[in-house]
Formats: sequence, structure tokens, C-alpha cells
Amino acid sequence: MANRQSQPQQSTADQSREPDLAIDARDVTVTYRDGTKAVRGVSLRIEKGEFFGFLGPNGAGKTTTIKSLVTLLYPTQGSVRINGYDAATDPQMVRRSIGYMAQETSIDRELTPRENLQLACKLYGVPAEQRDERIETLLDLVDLQDVADTRSEKFSGGMKKRLDAASVLVHRPPVVFLDEPTTGLDPEARLRLWEYFERINEQGTTVFLTTQYLEEADELCDRLSLLQNGQVIATGSPETLKSEFGMDVFEITLENPAEEQIERGVQAIRRIDALEDPIVRTTDDGFAIRSDRIREVASEFFSALDDAGVSVSDFDVRSPTLDDVFLALTDDSSADDDRIGTGMASMSAGEVST
Repeated sequence: MANRQSQPQQSTADQSREPDLAIDARDVTVTYRDGTKAVRGVSLRIEKGEFFGFLGPNGAGKTTTIKSLVTLLYPTQGSVRINGYDAATDPQMVRRSIGYMAQETSIDRELTPRENLQLACKLYGVPAEQRDERIETLLDLVDLQDVADTRSEKFSGGMKKRLDAASVLVHRPPVVFLDEPTTGLDPEARLRLWEYFERINEQGTTVFLTTQYLEEADELCDRLSLLQNGQVIATGSPETLKSEFGMDVFEITLENPAEEQIERGVQAIRRIDALEDPIVRTTDDGFAIRSDRIREVASEFFSALDDAGVSVSDFDVRSPTLDDVFLALTDDSSADDDRIGTGMASMSAGEVST
């Protein structure tokens, strides 16, 4: 638990607050009682109507940050304003003006979707005369009309997630916080949730999304921040970040992807001086090379591999992804069996989510 022995320290820059920001967080720091800093000076300025992504591997501090933003814990230092309300001095107004979808679904599995939404309407104080129309609208929005009167215990994980998402929207909050909403879902269920999030954003809702899936953020987000060890290491649109920090990737498939052949090929590539210290990672059937000079010297790869007695069966050159951006920014080259472009969830196996 974060240190809550005293009121959180407030930023001295409150007079410079921008009223049109949906989320205005300044120097948010969360220190646990054992001295561990889970969040280290995170600042975020998110405009109304933005679809904003907050990315990082397990243990980076995403969930701790989002809990600070939705008033579930006080930052040890820094300040937060949501929809113009100060989270420290006016937390009730912050809570009334947001929707928060946690990692674990909070629906009552003994109730039907309609009953779950009726309960949520009562909890959020939705006027009685508005409830029926609002519930029907939400059931249609999340594509649960056909099962509106079926007990939720029979639903798939994706259906439960969609119902959970609908329940945080019954009071029509201007800002919705989604904490890794698609973790554990199959690809089809994830895509259906993506469509739903896009719809509510198109209707004017500000969406704050934490996720481990970089392709999710690339598809959905207007801007995003990358978090590493509790600190924001980059912020920008997906295209800007890929342009500024990403490097082209050359993927090579070997005819004989035995360990000895892969190692010989990697060493041959590393000896190409023109690449200027490339990042080379092994894959199941060869290796992938990241460098900002890939397209200039690609022809030299084949000569170097041929001289080393390594035969190539296939190759591909692709533009950088957000995975490549993250790898470039963190300079994470510690494990040969990491894969380029597979997502941060695989990069961070064994880490404990904060």
C-alpha cells in the first residue's frame, strides 16, 4: 500500500492548469512503505475526446498510476485533476465524472446483463425515468441485446468484459479508464472490444487505456506514453514514435535453423561494419536485425552469410512497430530468445504486475 500518512503534496503549478484537459497529472509519485518507488514523477496532459494509451511491460507501474488517477490511492507526491476536479480535495466529484474498468470484471454473474445495468444505474444515481432507454442503448452498443435476459454466468470472457465495460458507462462519464481490458481474451473477443472502445470515443468520450499489447495501442490511440520502471520514457502519436525512435527490421529465415547455424549467421551480421552496432535477435528459424541503416546495406547481408556458410531460405524487410520503438528506447537486448514484434507481454514473462 502506498504511504498515506499525510495529505499528498500538491504541485505548485496549479495556477497554470488548463481547463480543457480531461486529465492533468503533474509529477505523480507513489512510494510504498518499504521505500519502493512504483511510480516516479509521471506527468500526463490529456485533452478532452482523446484516445490515450498508457503502455509498459508487467511491473512498469501502469495499474498503480491508474489507481492514482481514479482516486483509489493518494500519490505520495504530485497532483491530479480529472475533468477539472482535484483528486485530493474533491475525490467524490472525480469519481462521479469517470468510469473505471479494472482488470478483473465486476459484474454479478448471477444477474442478467439487463439486471446488471439496472443495478449500475441505481449505484450511479441515474434518474429512474432515464434508465430503460439508457440500458437499451448500452446493450445495443456492446452487442448484448440478444442475451440481455440470460444469466451472465454462462457468458464467455469477452461477453463478460463487454458487459463490464457497459456498466461503467451508465452515468455517461466524460472520461473512461480501461485497465488492461483485453488481457486474456482470444483475438476475436479483443477485436470486438476494440470496436466498442472506438465507438464510445467517437461519441466524445475521453478514453485512457492501459495495455500490454502494443498493436492494440497502435490501432486505437491518438497518442500514447511508454512507461518503464515507473517513469514515462516517451510520449507521442504512434506514427511519430515509430518515425522518431523505430528502426527498420530485416528478418532472415535459414534453410537449416540449427543453433550452430543461427549463431554463425548472427556473428557474420555483427561483423558488417556499415551496420554500426546493430541489434540482432534470434527467432525460431533464424534471426532479426534492427538498424537505422538496414535498407542501405541489406545487400551485404547475403554476402556475409554466404561467406560464413549460412544458407538463407527467405527474408523480409519491414518498417518499425511500437514493439521496436519500445526495444529501442529501453535498449533491451539481454535475451536472445526474445522475439521482435511479439508484444511486451512475452518480453516480460515472470514479472509481477504492479
